[in-house]
Amino acid sequence: MTQMPISMFERRSRRRAPDNPLPVLDAIEIEWSPATLQALLARELPGAQVIVVSNREPYIHNHSENGPVLQIPASGLVTALEPVMRACGGTWVAHGSGTADRETADADGRIRVPIDAPAYTLRRVWLSDEEVDGYYYGFANEALWPLCHNAFVRPTFRQTDWDTYVDVNRRFAEAAVAEATTEDPIVLVQDYHFALVPKFLREHLPKATILTFWHIPWPNAETFGTCPWKEAIVEGLLGSTVIGFHTRSHCNNFLETVDRYIESRIDREQSTVSFGSFETTVKPYPISIEWPPTVLAGQDSMRACRHKVRERLALRADTHLAVGIERFDYTKGIPERMEAVDAFLTRWPEWNGRFCLYLAIAPTRTKLAAYQELQSRVVALAENINGRHKMDGAVPAIILAIRHHEPPEVFELFRAADTCLVTSLQDGMNLVAKEFVASRDDALGVLILSEFAGASRDLAEALIVNPYDAQGTAEAIQRAVTMPAFEQSERMRSMRRQVRVRNVFRWAGEMLFDLARLRKRQRIDDLAELTVAGDG
Repeated sequence: MTQMPISMFERRSRRRAPDNPLPVLDAIEIEWSPATLQALLARELPGAQVIVVSNREPYIHNHSENGPVLQIPASGLVTALEPVMRACGGTWVAHGSGTADRETADADGRIRVPIDAPAYTLRRVWLSDEEVDGYYYGFANEALWPLCHNAFVRPTFRQTDWDTYVDVNRRFAEAAVAEATTEDPIVLVQDYHFALVPKFLREHLPKATILTFWHIPWPNAETFGTCPWKEAIVEGLLGSTVIGFHTRSHCNNFLETVDRYIESRIDREQSTVSFGSFETTVKPYPISIEWPPTVLAGQDSMRACRHKVRERLALRADTHLAVGIERFDYTKGIPERMEAVDAFLTRWPEWNGRFCLYLAIAPTRTKLAAYQELQSRVVALAENINGRHKMDGAVPAIILAIRHHEPPEVFELFRAADTCLVTSLQDGMNLVAKEFVASRDDALGVLILSEFAGASRDLAEALIVNPYDAQGTAEAIQRAVTMPAFEQSERMRSMRRQVRVRNVFRWAGEMLFDLARLRKRQRIDDLAELTVAGDG
């Protein structure tokens, strides 16, 4: 195992990102990788057990005509955490949502994954349809999701949904406790589905080191104050040793919320909250992706990808291909993106028949009315725009592909495209933007990126747009289709270096290093208390 110099962890970078005034580990000293992460665990957290708790599982088994088939879900959380767990080992506790999940796991819901090269254990938790409706579709996605994204969809607060959310959070906490083989595991709680899990874990494992990462934005205190159970949610999160957000502004919003609604002591200089007898650190950890992405190993050359995709879509050789890869969600700015294409083709009609936006959109939360309405609106809008800009013998201006796209197909699209459009109305990070950059080993292509995505802070060389401004986004599209290769290369090389240096292994490494430091401090405090007690 690679031995790392102590200075790698002790030296701090003098350069500070504008959105993150806290010092970070010096990225210049090391290339973060699975081996680096394993070395960090061996050095700083010897013998530590790592447990992840999330709603989404990294591997899903569903029934098919030929028996159970494996599916890797389209999820930024899975994209970020799965390579970390492959590096660290441990156990991932998640909802077993696949139709064939039970028959592919053992009697306790456990299965070793990845299937072809097992590196860690997936522990599936079974939920009834009623529990999924109340906890997931109800409170998590009709209350917390719109509340935190402030996306002009009114949150729906139901007492029955909240009660189910509490019960399911307790169930997942109990499952994590059952998987613990030590009294002080490291537990990485993921996202808004499990705001109460840290407190429940703390009740059973008081010595555990708990890091909760909130993958979506945290709104201002006034907005969050509309939630009837705001105090319980904040108190649940304060069971964490560390709470992580993507950006400093989200951290500040959380601290303001605590200050407004909870009796506590806040140290803004240290970014800590003392609640009861426990202290919680609140820090930004901008999430990223694996570098290099594993899926690239099986990809054809850039030229071959470009040829295959254009042949499959029946595109002319001179067609400028733009892509958008999304889940069908109202926070992703899908209609706004389409309206920008309409504005672009209206203002620059010479691109009619020579510009095509391919939207690969995975259906999600289809039970919810807001999502059904969004899909209907998008389909109708595409028909309207395509009818207005129809050219004989040319492909439509917008191609909708409403289905799940596996990672190899997504990266093939990235490598075939000239431009990638990311127009989130609000996004904690948005890993699609970083995946597009990582896919471009030709150092070409243009990224158009919403200023409201956290990724815009990391990828400043993208063409940054306000997705609510259709004309402004249209101008960015026009700039993309006419951008010379040398400018594309300068921008892309800079973004690729950023994604390479600040990859997902560094994201995990920073969090684990902070946890190691806090664990050591806690042990010193415990020894001091024992000494005082002994002297007494």
